Amino acid sequence: MRRPAFLLAAMATLAFVLLPAFAEARPGGRSSSGSRGSQTYSAPPPTQTAPGAAQRFDRTATQPGTPSNAATTAARPGMAGAAATQNRGFLGSFGGALLMGGLIGGLLGYGLFAGGAGFGAILGMLLQIALIGLAVFFVIRLVRGRRPAVAAGPQQGYAFQAQPEPKAQGGLGGGMKGAMAADKPALAPVSIGPADYKAFEQTLVEINAAWSKRDLAGLRAIATPEMVSYFAQDMRDLEARNWRNETRDVRLEQGDLSEAWAEEGQDYATVAMRFSMLDATFDNATGAVVEGSTTERQTATEIWTFVRQAPAGRWMLSAIQQTG
Repeated sequence: MRRPAFLLAAMATLAFVLLPAFAEARPGGRSSSGSRGSQTYSAPPPTQTAPGAAQRFDRTATQPGTPSNAATTAARPGMAGAAATQNRGFLGSFGGALLMGGLIGGLLGYGLFAGGAGFGAILGMLLQIALIGLAVFFVIRLVRGRRPAVAAGPQQGYAFQAQPEPKAQGGLGGGMKGAMAADKPALAPVSIGPADYKAFEQTLVEINAAWSKRDLAGLRAIATPEMVSYFAQDMRDLEARNWRNETRDVRLEQGDLSEAWAEEGQDYATVAMRFSMLDATFDNATGAVVEGSTTERQTATEIWTFVRQAPAGRWMLSAIQQTG
């Protein structure tokens, strides 16, 4: 029984080593990261582009019940990394690492029940395999997101749509006035126009370009310090495996406004965007594509939040949320 147990342990260890290969590596890593000011723990209203619920934040510098804005985050950039560690949960913490190391180490040492024989030894081995399988399942659930279906192209040459303003959510794009959701009356509404939508689309392209170049200085010019800290961590995770990710030919296919508001001297705008791109992860040593494709376009639908110093500052990316 010892040889099969060793082989199974080796396979489990290899699975944990290769697990990041299954994670999407584009900007944001298919996780929900960042802050939306006082609305961080409130779901943005659905839109036609993203009719489903937005996922809760996996990484955020904003603690429940405490105000947070771009100025605060900029003054304490290290806070983002600490909050990200907290929000990864037990499996991402030091205790989780010890647990996983103990399980794998136990298997490599022929099991937590290695002293037994016969049926007891077999049962112990099966229990360990089940525990590792369960852990792998939860880790995969943490790092994977759903891939949305490919959507139709832009409508009438302008990706942000003009639609009737719904009663229970913010006004939609195409130059219409952005309004706060009916259940958030305390925040001042902000008007979002064509120039703002153009800025959102341009930032989408610039974020992906800077990410592909691994240009942190470029990212700092268009994203909050908190978001830059997450981008830097994701880059380090790729570099640890000698990989790099590049997104090319990014095109906004459709977008609309979820909500826009002002608080503490800053304007916020949350928009749903469906965009397509060429997304590929490369091995730096060989140049081979280890994930994605350089020829087949992929489509994503995400909810991005932007913040600016009111009333006329530059819009900066402050959050990315996954949908579904």
